[in-house]
Amino acid sequence: MTDQTMDQDVGEDVEIEAAPRKGGPSGKKIVLFGILPLLLLIGAGAGVYLSGALDSLLGGGKAEESTAEEKQSVFYDMPTLLVNLNSGGRQSNYLKLSVSLEVEGEAARQRLDQVKPRIVDNFQVYLRELRIEDLQGSAGLQRLREELLLRVNATVDDVKVRDVLFKEMLVQ
Repeated sequence: MTDQTMDQDVGEDVEIEAAPRKGGPSGKKIVLFGILPLLLLIGAGAGVYLSGALDSLLGGGKAEESTAEEKQSVFYDMPTLLVNLNSGGRQSNYLKLSVSLEVEGEAARQRLDQVKPRIVDNFQVYLRELRIEDLQGSAGLQRLREELLLRVNATVDDVKVRDVLFKEMLVQ
């Protein structure tokens, strides 16, 4: 082979490689009709899974309903508390508070009845240290709820109190 024929062979190869392909889908069509629908299906599937709708379709919701019926909420009314708020030497402020505790089952209610004096004591000690500013707004009430829940659960080890519900609250 001479140099001239080699140049022609190389030139022919370049021409063949540079020629546009015919008959195959373009890159835009592959993305538009292949990858985009696949991504949409994956996104829809993730949305259904995360929303919990898939559990009810597959029968997972029935087990949750039966356990919810077995663990029925019972409410335990605490006595009304009247405490002096920490006013820092200014005029006296009082808090009158009445709450209910949400527990699971009648056995938990009986256990709370046995340790009620200890729960009242923990509530009183905490409430006397509050300032009137601590109780203002919905954020103040939420903090109060969380603190009371934390204290009652720390007092009673064998009973899980789910929530503290305010029945009456008066700040004067």
